[in-house]
Amino acid sequence: MANKNRTEEKRFYPDYLIEILLVVFLTLEVLVVLALLWPPGIGRMIDFTAPYQPKPEWYFLWLYQLIRYFPGRWIFVGTVVIPLLSIFLLFYIPWVDRGRWARLKVLAVSSTLLLAFIVLTLIPVL
Repeated sequence: MANKNRTEEKRFYPDYLIEILLVVFLTLEVLVVLALLWPPGIGRMIDFTAPYQPKPEWYFLWLYQLIRYFPGRWIFVGTVVIPLLSIFLLFYIPWVDRGRWARLKVLAVSSTLLLAFIVLTLIPVL
């Protein structure tokens, strides 16, 4: 009699596995239905009558601005030398972080690079 009152234990396979798969498939179905009912937009509309004005994404705006400051023969400086110098400064930080004024030097280098990135990114936007 003791065995009849006691409920059977659920095992992972097949009991819990079926429940988990049911929830996964129902969630996937709801997601597909919502995606079909409200599809995402495809981005900004293109005006084919306007003259072509290429503009990069926000994370490349600083390079785009450097090209404007270094036209003609100096374009190599704006597109290669200055970005490489900024990368080398970032790689140089572990060796700067030694000595008496180490933290201040690192703060100065990283703040200068961040400020240059922010200013050169925001100039074309404003």
